[in-house]
Amino acid sequence: MSEYETIQLDIENKIAHVQLNRPEQANAMNMPLWHELKQVFEYIDRTPEIRVAVLSGKGRNFCSGIDLGLFQEALAPKGKCEGRKRESLRRLILDMQDCLSAIEKCRKPVIAAIHGGCIGGGVDMVTACDMRYSTTKAYFTIKEIDLGMTADVGTLQRLPHLIGDGMMRELAYTGRKVTGKEAREIGLVNRDYEDQETLMTKVMTLAGQIATKSPLAIRGVKEMILYTRDHTVDDSLNYIATWNASMLLSDDIRETMQAQVQKRKPEYED
Repeated sequence: MSEYETIQLDIENKIAHVQLNRPEQANAMNMPLWHELKQVFEYIDRTPEIRVAVLSGKGRNFCSGIDLGLFQEALAPKGKCEGRKRESLRRLILDMQDCLSAIEKCRKPVIAAIHGGCIGGGVDMVTACDMRYSTTKAYFTIKEIDLGMTADVGTLQRLPHLIGDGMMRELAYTGRKVTGKEAREIGLVNRDYEDQETLMTKVMTLAGQIATKSPLAIRGVKEMILYTRDHTVDDSLNYIATWNASMLLSDDIRETMQAQVQKRKPEYED
Protein backbone atom coordinates (compact mmCIF):
# COMPACT_ATOMS: atom_id res chain seq x y z
CA MET A 1 0.00 0.00 0.00
CA SER A 2 3.08 2.22 -0.05
CA GLU A 3 3.03 5.27 -2.32
CA TYR A 4 6.59 6.32 -1.59
CA GLU A 5 9.77 6.09 -3.65
CA THR A 6 12.23 5.17 -0.88
CA ILE A 7 9.98 3.84 1.89
CA GLN A 8 7.49 1.01 2.08
CA LEU A 9 4.58 1.62 4.44
CA ASP A 10 2.25 -1.19 5.49
CA ILE A 11 -0.56 -0.85 8.03
CA GLU A 12 -2.09 -3.87 9.72
CA ASN A 13 -3.75 -4.42 13.10
CA LYS A 14 -3.24 -0.74 13.99
CA ILE A 15 0.54 -1.10 13.47
CA ALA A 16 2.38 0.92 10.81
CA HIS A 17 5.46 -0.88 9.50
CA VAL A 18 7.84 1.65 7.96
CA GLN A 19 10.64 0.04 5.93
CA LEU A 20 13.56 1.94 4.44
CA ASN A 21 13.45 0.71 0.86
CA ARG A 22 16.78 1.30 -0.88
CA PRO A 23 18.28 -2.16 -0.27
CA GLU A 24 20.72 -2.02 -3.19
CA GLN A 25 22.19 1.16 -1.69
CA ALA A 26 22.18 -0.25 1.86
CA ASN A 27 19.32 2.18 2.56
CA ALA A 28 21.61 5.17 2.18
CA MET A 29 19.71 8.37 2.89
CA ASN A 30 19.27 10.39 -0.30
CA MET A 31 17.13 13.53 -0.27
CA PRO A 32 13.87 11.76 -1.22
CA LEU A 33 14.33 9.38 1.71
CA TRP A 34 14.90 12.25 4.15
CA HIS A 35 11.74 14.02 3.02
CA GLU A 36 9.65 10.86 2.82
CA LEU A 37 10.58 9.96 6.39
CA LYS A 38 9.03 13.24 7.48
CA GLN A 39 5.97 12.72 5.30
CA VAL A 40 5.43 9.17 6.57
CA PHE A 41 5.68 9.99 10.26
CA GLU A 42 3.50 13.06 9.92
CA TYR A 43 0.95 10.78 8.23
CA ILE A 44 1.23 8.24 11.05
CA ASP A 45 0.81 11.04 13.60
CA ARG A 46 -2.47 12.27 12.12
CA THR A 47 -4.00 8.86 11.26
CA PRO A 48 -6.21 7.75 14.18
CA GLU A 49 -6.30 4.04 13.28
CA ILE A 50 -2.51 3.80 13.61
CA ARG A 51 -1.48 3.34 17.24
CA VAL A 52 2.18 2.36 17.03
CA ALA A 53 4.93 2.30 14.36
CA VAL A 54 7.80 -0.07 13.66
CA LEU A 55 10.81 1.22 11.72
CA SER A 56 13.10 -1.25 9.95
CA GLY A 57 15.23 -1.53 6.81
CA LYS A 58 15.00 -3.79 3.77
CA GLY A 59 18.01 -5.75 2.57
CA ARG A 60 21.18 -6.61 4.46
CA ASN A 61 21.50 -3.36 6.44
CA PHE A 62 19.24 -1.09 8.42
CA CYS A 63 20.82 2.13 7.13
CA SER A 64 24.29 3.07 5.87
CA GLY A 65 23.85 6.76 6.62
CA ILE A 66 23.73 9.78 4.33
CA ASP A 67 24.04 9.11 0.60
CA LEU A 68 27.54 10.16 -0.51
CA GLY A 69 26.14 11.99 -3.52
CA LEU A 70 23.96 14.12 -1.26
CA PHE A 71 26.89 14.69 1.09
CA GLN A 72 29.12 15.93 -1.73
CA GLU A 73 26.34 18.16 -3.06
CA ALA A 74 25.82 19.67 0.39
CA LEU A 75 29.50 20.58 0.60
CA ALA A 76 29.36 22.46 -2.70
CA PRO A 77 26.45 24.93 -2.52
CA LYS A 78 26.06 27.08 -5.63
CA GLY A 79 26.65 30.80 -5.85
CA LYS A 80 29.47 33.31 -5.45
CA CYS A 81 28.62 34.86 -2.10
CA GLU A 82 30.10 32.82 0.76
CA GLY A 83 27.56 34.19 3.22
CA ARG A 84 24.65 33.04 1.07
CA LYS A 85 26.23 29.62 0.49
CA ARG A 86 26.70 29.12 4.23
CA GLU A 87 23.11 30.22 4.88
CA SER A 88 21.93 27.71 2.28
CA LEU A 89 23.93 24.92 3.92
CA ARG A 90 22.55 25.84 7.34
CA ARG A 91 19.00 25.64 6.00
CA LEU A 92 19.76 22.22 4.52
CA ILE A 93 21.03 20.93 7.87
CA LEU A 94 17.98 22.31 9.68
CA ASP A 95 15.70 20.70 7.10
CA MET A 96 17.38 17.32 7.62
CA GLN A 97 17.07 17.73 11.38
CA ASP A 98 13.33 18.34 10.98
CA CYS A 99 12.96 15.17 8.91
CA LEU A 100 14.29 13.03 11.77
CA SER A 101 12.57 15.07 14.48
CA ALA A 102 9.28 14.07 12.84
CA ILE A 103 9.90 10.59 14.27
CA GLU A 104 10.27 11.97 17.79
CA LYS A 105 7.33 14.38 17.41
CA CYS A 106 5.01 11.64 16.16
CA ARG A 107 2.39 11.11 18.88
CA LYS A 108 2.51 7.35 18.39
CA PRO A 109 5.35 5.23 19.87
CA VAL A 110 8.02 4.33 17.30
CA ILE A 111 10.03 1.12 17.70
CA ALA A 112 13.26 0.68 15.72
CA ALA A 113 14.13 -2.89 14.62
CA ILE A 114 17.78 -2.83 13.56
CA HIS A 115 19.81 -5.42 11.68
CA GLY A 116 23.11 -5.18 9.79
CA GLY A 117 24.75 -1.78 9.76
CA CYS A 118 23.29 1.29 11.45
CA ILE A 119 25.77 3.94 10.42
CA GLY A 120 26.01 7.71 10.73
CA GLY A 121 22.59 9.13 9.89
CA GLY A 122 21.10 5.74 10.78
CA VAL A 123 22.16 6.32 14.38
CA ASP A 124 20.62 9.80 14.25
CA MET A 125 17.42 8.15 13.06
CA VAL A 126 17.12 5.46 15.72
CA THR A 127 17.94 7.82 18.59
CA ALA A 128 14.77 9.71 17.62
CA CYS A 129 12.71 6.53 18.18
CA ASP A 130 11.04 5.59 21.45
CA MET A 131 12.69 2.18 21.70
CA ARG A 132 15.39 0.26 19.88
CA TYR A 133 15.86 -3.51 19.39
CA SER A 134 18.49 -5.21 17.26
CA THR A 135 20.02 -8.45 16.13
CA THR A 136 23.11 -9.56 18.02
CA LYS A 137 25.29 -9.08 14.94
CA ALA A 138 23.93 -5.63 14.09
CA TYR A 139 26.42 -2.83 14.54
CA PHE A 140 26.24 0.89 15.23
CA THR A 141 28.82 3.55 14.44
CA ILE A 142 28.85 7.34 14.68
CA LYS A 143 30.69 7.52 11.39
CA GLU A 144 30.77 11.30 11.02
CA ILE A 145 34.00 11.58 13.01
CA ASP A 146 35.77 9.48 10.35
CA LEU A 147 34.58 11.93 7.70
CA GLY A 148 36.20 14.80 9.58
CA MET A 149 32.91 16.33 10.66
CA THR A 150 30.67 16.64 13.72
CA ALA A 151 27.40 14.71 13.65
CA ASP A 152 24.70 17.35 13.21
CA VAL A 153 21.21 15.86 12.87
CA GLY A 154 20.46 14.43 16.30
CA THR A 155 22.90 11.82 17.63
CA LEU A 156 24.91 14.17 19.83
CA GLN A 157 21.72 15.75 21.16
CA ARG A 158 19.71 12.57 21.87
CA LEU A 159 22.27 9.86 22.62
CA PRO A 160 23.37 11.51 25.92
CA HIS A 161 19.82 10.89 27.18
CA LEU A 162 19.98 7.21 26.23
CA ILE A 163 23.38 5.94 27.41
CA GLY A 164 26.05 6.95 29.92
CA ASP A 165 28.01 10.14 29.30
CA GLY A 166 31.44 8.51 29.16
CA MET A 167 30.37 5.82 26.70
CA MET A 168 28.55 8.36 24.56
CA ARG A 169 31.74 10.40 24.29
CA GLU A 170 33.81 7.33 23.49
CA LEU A 171 31.57 6.39 20.60
CA ALA A 172 31.37 9.96 19.28
CA TYR A 173 35.12 10.56 19.50
CA THR A 174 36.24 7.22 18.03
CA GLY A 175 33.49 6.19 15.62
CA ARG A 176 34.13 2.57 16.60
CA LYS A 177 31.59 -0.17 15.94
CA VAL A 178 29.21 -1.29 18.67
CA THR A 179 27.61 -4.70 18.15
CA GLY A 180 24.04 -5.47 19.07
CA LYS A 181 25.20 -7.32 22.16
CA GLU A 182 27.25 -4.36 23.43
CA ALA A 183 24.44 -1.97 22.44
CA ARG A 184 22.15 -3.88 24.79
CA GLU A 185 24.76 -3.81 27.57
CA ILE A 186 25.16 -0.03 27.39
CA GLY A 187 21.43 0.63 27.02
CA LEU A 188 21.34 1.74 23.39
CA VAL A 189 18.94 -1.10 22.58
CA ASN A 190 16.49 -2.78 24.94
CA ARG A 191 17.23 -6.30 23.74
CA ASP A 192 19.21 -8.09 21.03
CA TYR A 193 18.08 -11.19 19.17
CA GLU A 194 19.95 -13.89 17.29
CA ASP A 195 18.49 -13.23 13.86
CA GLN A 196 16.30 -10.78 11.95
CA GLU A 197 13.28 -13.08 11.83
CA THR A 198 13.22 -13.40 15.62
CA LEU A 199 13.82 -9.66 15.96
CA MET A 200 10.83 -8.79 13.81
CA THR A 201 8.59 -11.35 15.52
CA LYS A 202 9.42 -9.99 18.96
CA VAL A 203 9.11 -6.34 17.92
CA MET A 204 5.77 -6.89 16.22
CA THR A 205 4.51 -8.70 19.32
CA LEU A 206 5.55 -5.73 21.44
CA ALA A 207 3.89 -3.32 19.01
CA GLY A 208 0.73 -5.39 19.22
CA GLN A 209 0.72 -5.10 23.01
CA ILE A 210 1.07 -1.32 22.82
CA ALA A 211 -1.71 -1.13 20.24
CA THR A 212 -4.19 -2.61 22.75
CA LYS A 213 -3.66 0.22 25.26
CA SER A 214 -5.59 3.47 25.46
CA PRO A 215 -4.34 5.64 22.57
CA LEU A 216 -4.94 8.76 24.63
CA ALA A 217 -2.98 7.41 27.58
CA ILE A 218 -0.12 6.34 25.29
CA ARG A 219 -0.13 9.84 23.81
CA GLY A 220 0.17 11.30 27.30
CA VAL A 221 3.04 8.98 28.26
CA LYS A 222 5.11 9.99 25.23
CA GLU A 223 4.34 13.67 25.76
CA MET A 224 5.43 13.52 29.41
CA ILE A 225 8.63 11.57 28.72
CA LEU A 226 9.75 14.08 26.09
CA TYR A 227 8.77 17.05 28.23
CA THR A 228 10.60 15.73 31.30
CA ARG A 229 13.81 15.27 29.32
CA ASP A 230 14.21 19.03 28.92
CA HIS A 231 12.47 20.36 32.05
CA THR A 232 12.81 20.19 35.81
CA VAL A 233 10.93 17.70 37.95
CA ASP A 234 8.74 20.50 39.34
CA ASP A 235 7.90 21.80 35.87
CA SER A 236 7.09 18.27 34.70
CA LEU A 237 4.87 17.53 37.69
CA ASN A 238 2.97 20.75 37.06
CA TYR A 239 2.52 19.82 33.40
CA ILE A 240 1.17 16.33 34.09
CA ALA A 241 -1.25 17.76 36.67
CA THR A 242 -2.64 20.12 34.04
CA TRP A 243 -2.68 17.38 31.40
CA ASN A 244 -4.54 14.87 33.54
CA ALA A 245 -7.00 17.48 34.78
CA SER A 246 -8.37 17.20 31.23
CA MET A 247 -7.47 13.66 30.17
CA LEU A 248 -8.92 11.91 33.23
CA LEU A 249 -12.32 12.79 31.77
CA SER A 250 -11.70 10.56 28.74
CA ASP A 251 -14.01 7.74 27.65
CA ASP A 252 -11.00 5.39 27.83
CA ILE A 253 -11.05 5.37 31.63
CA ARG A 254 -14.77 4.61 31.71
CA GLU A 255 -14.21 1.80 29.20
CA THR A 256 -11.41 0.37 31.36
CA MET A 257 -13.61 0.31 34.44
CA GLN A 258 -16.56 -1.22 32.60
CA ALA A 259 -14.31 -3.91 31.12
CA GLN A 260 -13.01 -4.82 34.58
CA VAL A 261 -16.55 -5.15 35.94
CA GLN A 262 -17.60 -7.22 32.92
CA LYS A 263 -14.37 -9.29 33.05
CA ARG A 264 -13.36 -8.59 29.47
CA LYS A 265 -10.56 -6.81 27.66
CA PRO A 266 -11.17 -3.09 27.10
CA GLU A 267 -11.70 -1.87 23.56
CA TYR A 268 -10.66 1.73 22.96
CA GLU A 269 -11.65 4.04 20.14
CA ASP A 270 -8.91 5.17 17.77
